[in-house]
Amino acid sequence: MSEIQIGDLKAFPDGDYRIVDVDGLEVGIFRRGKDFYAYENRCPHYGGPVCQGKILNRVEENLGPDKASRGLRFAAEEHIICPWHGVEFDLKTGRNRGFARYRLRPIPVKVRSGTVYLDIPG
Repeated sequence: MSEIQIGDLKAFPDGDYRIVDVDGLEVGIFRRGKDFYAYENRCPHYGGPVCQGKILNRVEENLGPDKASRGLRFAAEEHIICPWHGVEFDLKTGRNRGFARYRLRPIPVKVRSGTVYLDIPG
């Protein structure tokens, strides 16, 4: 792996993301509080620019004790939604809840001494 310096921590506001190009590999980097998540900007479904999609809380159906629908609600879990076909991925894990084979390729990201780094596979 090659460690690549991406930028100063202050350039990554909480709740924000950015797409960087590292020698032709596009990577989406997402910040949530002190945590960072990074994925190759390529949807495993059809190769779309997944990291450029909308980020929304997962929608779930609220079921009553009788299993009847009480409407929809937003869960705390955030999803990245591919702009090409709407395939959703958990922001923290990169996994699609419905199809195990659809998973974003994670790129290790770390912060050291106020600087953000990616570990790019060699």
